[in-house]
Amino acid sequence: MRKNYILNVIGVLLCLTLSAQNQKETYKDSTDKIAKAASEALENYDFNKSIDQSLLLIDLASGKNDHYQLNHGYNLLGITYEMLEDTARAKENYLKALEYAKSSKNDTLLWYAYNNLGNIYSSNKNTVSKGFDFYKKAIEIASRNPDQSQVLVPVVNIAWTLLENGMFERAFPYLEQASQIFTEDEGGEAKSNLYTLYGMYYSGKEDYGKAKDYFLKGISLAEKNSFIVEASFAYEEYAKMLKNSGNADEAYIALTKHQEYREQLFAREKNLQREAVYELFETEEYKKNLEAARREQLYKDEVLEKTQQISAIMVVSLVVMFFFLILLFRNNGIRKKLISQLKEKNIELKSAKDEAERLSTLKTRFFSTVSHELRTPLYGVVGLTSLLLEENQNKEQEEDLKSLKFSADYLLALINDVLQMNKMESNLVHLENNTFNIHELFQGIIKTFETTRNNRMVNIELNVDPGIPYLVGDSMRLSQIMMNLLGNAVKFTEKGKVWIKAETVNCKDGRCRIYFEVGDTGIGIPKNKQEEIFEEFSQLKIQNLNYQGTGLGLPIVKKLLQLFDSEIQLESVEGEGSVFSFEINFEQGAENESIRHLGGASPETLPQLLKKILIVDDNRINQVVTQRILKKKDFECLVASSGEEALEILKVQTVDVVLMDVNMPGMNGMETTMKIREFNPDVPVIALTAVEVGEMKEEILKAGMNDIINKPYNIPQFFDTIFKNLLEPVA
Repeated sequence: MRKNYILNVIGVLLCLTLSAQNQKETYKDSTDKIAKAASEALENYDFNKSIDQSLLLIDLASGKNDHYQLNHGYNLLGITYEMLEDTARAKENYLKALEYAKSSKNDTLLWYAYNNLGNIYSSNKNTVSKGFDFYKKAIEIASRNPDQSQVLVPVVNIAWTLLENGMFERAFPYLEQASQIFTEDEGGEAKSNLYTLYGMYYSGKEDYGKAKDYFLKGISLAEKNSFIVEASFAYEEYAKMLKNSGNADEAYIALTKHQEYREQLFAREKNLQREAVYELFETEEYKKNLEAARREQLYKDEVLEKTQQISAIMVVSLVVMFFFLILLFRNNGIRKKLISQLKEKNIELKSAKDEAERLSTLKTRFFSTVSHELRTPLYGVVGLTSLLLEENQNKEQEEDLKSLKFSADYLLALINDVLQMNKMESNLVHLENNTFNIHELFQGIIKTFETTRNNRMVNIELNVDPGIPYLVGDSMRLSQIMMNLLGNAVKFTEKGKVWIKAETVNCKDGRCRIYFEVGDTGIGIPKNKQEEIFEEFSQLKIQNLNYQGTGLGLPIVKKLLQLFDSEIQLESVEGEGSVFSFEINFEQGAENESIRHLGGASPETLPQLLKKILIVDDNRINQVVTQRILKKKDFECLVASSGEEALEILKVQTVDVVLMDVNMPGMNGMETTMKIREFNPDVPVIALTAVEVGEMKEEILKAGMNDIINKPYNIPQFFDTIFKNLLEPVA
């Protein structure tokens, strides 16, 4: 540390000389005097005064934005903190000094700032190399000046640092360079330190004779001029050399001298600091008394100025307070009245909410009951009509039977639409994931519209991208969307073309985005009606044309697409046709044998499926319809009208599949299935229900049933489900 701050003082004095030579204005004179006072305080180890003067210099220079003096002030602060061994604050102030040195573009300031930073970093063994970098920058800048005395400081500092770190060979060239630069005019402190450094070098090289000569030169020069710091440093290093050379007695004497000089230094520092404290205390007391007197006088002046205003303010305050109290009293009455009204409204609101919830529950229960009660008889109507159409030989009755079948199908579609809207409004519709083949799914949808297409002379085109893989998603809801859109397209196209399209947008990372489109060349939709058609019970009314329907198809499509995080897009020109499109993200699935279409299976192609089947249904008509349909495929049918009767049959006879009605009086289908599983865990049990599948699916499967058929059912799907469960073992 001593090598650093002594050479720093030399640097300060050099800067002061430059300042005195170049600046003559009053402001400059003032700042120069303050800087000089701070420098002298440093020489006398009066750190408090040095800090005060440095801060005063920074304050004055900041007002003038004087980068030169700002650099000077921060340098002085850095030196002071470095002498106090507060390296963190020293480095902070040196870095600020460097910034102002750069902005002032003064080589002397830059040289000095780099040298000081070299002192800080070289004092820490972990940052010595960075300290050398700063010293070399200082040497580079100082070399531009013809006066080589500036080069001396960083050169000596490098040599000193190398010697302290035991790098004697590297230090010697810097000592020689310093000796060449050194002149007789240089200060005695610096010369004494240089002699001591040579002594350290030769001591490190174990040339103790030369080392002793240099140490004694340094000590002589320091003692002659009363350089306490230099003398203490020289004796300390001399003692180390004597100890290393084996002269313990002389080493002890030298160390004693070193200690004497250190005590002198500390005694002087303590006296100066004590005087500074007393001076500061007296100054602070004076400042406090002066500030107190000033505040007291200001207070008296304010009192005198405001005395006349107080009375007027009090009067105005009383008037304002009086009106405020009146207003407060009035508002309090209004508030009480409003709170009372609010309580009444809250009671009414709660009552209305409870009533709305009750009605919503009743509505849901009503629709659920209606679903079962309407679908059950429709099962008989649709089933018997389909059988009569197949078996009828009378051509005169064929048209009547077709009309009957159409009316039953229309009524079923109406019921399904109303129930579907109710479920979606009650947030009861949720998507389910299953693996499906979109090619087979769309072909099935096209077959559904074969009869309507033939009657209307409409050509339906199917265009499905062959690259679409198996997908994982809710195929039933997708079918419902496409059936509604395709049904509308066929209904509003008397003749012409209807198409259905599916294309891959992209397919990566196990997910596929598919584009769907349903278009027609029908009547089109006017621009002002294109938003209205997505509202519930809204229908497009065309003059001289009558299109039957509930007006729920497109609203259902819109709500179902929301479940898929998608939106329906419409492009239409009146008289030319319409195109509905949307996109859906699916997971990519793998082909699975269990999802292959079994609609083509029959007793002829699958003789091993000629099985005995038990029909459990409390409705006589449903029993007849189901038996007639199954017997057309050569199934042997047994019939039970209740759960109890089904249990008795199964205990004495072996069947290959059970068709179980879910809603029966007494023991229902789920209870019956649980009883069956107690003694027969292997027989496939398929639920027959008129209730929407999603409402009871979890309960049905939990009861032990293997699959579900919804009534009234589609005959190909009916046989698909039966054949699938016959082919697969019960899990």
